[in-house]
Amino acid sequence: MKIENIELFHIRMELVSPFTTSMGTEYDEEHIIVRVGAEGLTGWGESVAEGTPFYSYETVQTAWHILKDFLIPDILGKELSSIGDAIGAWERVRGHRMAKAGLEAALWDLFAKAQNISLSQLLGGNRQKIDVGVSIGIQENESQLLRKVEGYLKEGYKRIKIKIAPGHDLIYVNALRREYPDLLLQVDANSAYTLGHSDVFTQMDEANLLLIEQPLGYEDIYEHSKLQKLLKTPICLDESIHSLDNTRAAIELNSCRIINIKPGRVGGFSESKLIHDYCASQNVAVWHGGMLESGIGRAGNVALASLPNFSLPGDISASKRYYKQDIVLPEFTVNSDGTMDVPSGPGIGVEIDQQALKKVTVRKEIFKA
Repeated sequence: MKIENIELFHIRMELVSPFTTSMGTEYDEEHIIVRVGAEGLTGWGESVAEGTPFYSYETVQTAWHILKDFLIPDILGKELSSIGDAIGAWERVRGHRMAKAGLEAALWDLFAKAQNISLSQLLGGNRQKIDVGVSIGIQENESQLLRKVEGYLKEGYKRIKIKIAPGHDLIYVNALRREYPDLLLQVDANSAYTLGHSDVFTQMDEANLLLIEQPLGYEDIYEHSKLQKLLKTPICLDESIHSLDNTRAAIELNSCRIINIKPGRVGGFSESKLIHDYCASQNVAVWHGGMLESGIGRAGNVALASLPNFSLPGDISASKRYYKQDIVLPEFTVNSDGTMDVPSGPGIGVEIDQQALKKVTVRKEIFKA
């Protein structure tokens, strides 16, 4: 398949409400949408690099530079017989996984459409519905958190995740446990703690949490192994897992018992599948994280989460959780039983709302062979 043209859209989408984590408060989300054209077909992907370097060193600006000056020239005008051809061409570019993941996702969509099958089928998914949860930012007080949780449970979400930070942790966990003793509950620290805070997490051991996500350093694996020895609650690693190699190290060191897979963080669906398969071979559960994607990235997430070892509800919420209007049709919704339908149409299985995309685009550039 000859890659004939590629288009980049720098988008900025306003959030329905501020989203606060230990890294700060977000009011809108900036990403890059990637469109690839080849032989009458169009593939769509999303690079989840943000406007700030707080979650990752990658930003919209760095990803745009890497895409424009390195990744796109490596495949534009070239004949690709597989996704592997593109990955091979990009091997000389070290890191910049979010940039790679956005372009790779568009190619996966393209190749699925060329075979007239869904992205889920091409990836090896085996489910028509996936279990989903919702992520709640740090709230001002307990009552505000309880109101938020009540609303999301009424919408059908099976699992609640709350963001935590020093001083905003045990009081919220305990409040939720008093109100909802049987709630599927997990916490996410986004690397806000050190081993000196171990007592916070040993106290959380009594709260029957599904997992504690990334409590320590954003690149750390070793110190997490020390903390996991102190806890019966599983630690889940997110920010410090960038590849299959990181995954192997974390499991060998017993640094965690669960892995969060985000295609953007690990460089795309191909690496995600390798991590998924390895974890399955080691009887380690995985679940799908979220990066506040638009419907384009969300469609890819849903497809990936249909693989068999995604055994815990993911952070793949309805479109309206974050945005008043998504840029795909139909928008993603949550079923009353806490599941989300996996699109069955060719490729990502949703249509791009061109007017909505135009409205949120702040910059675009077209590359032709």
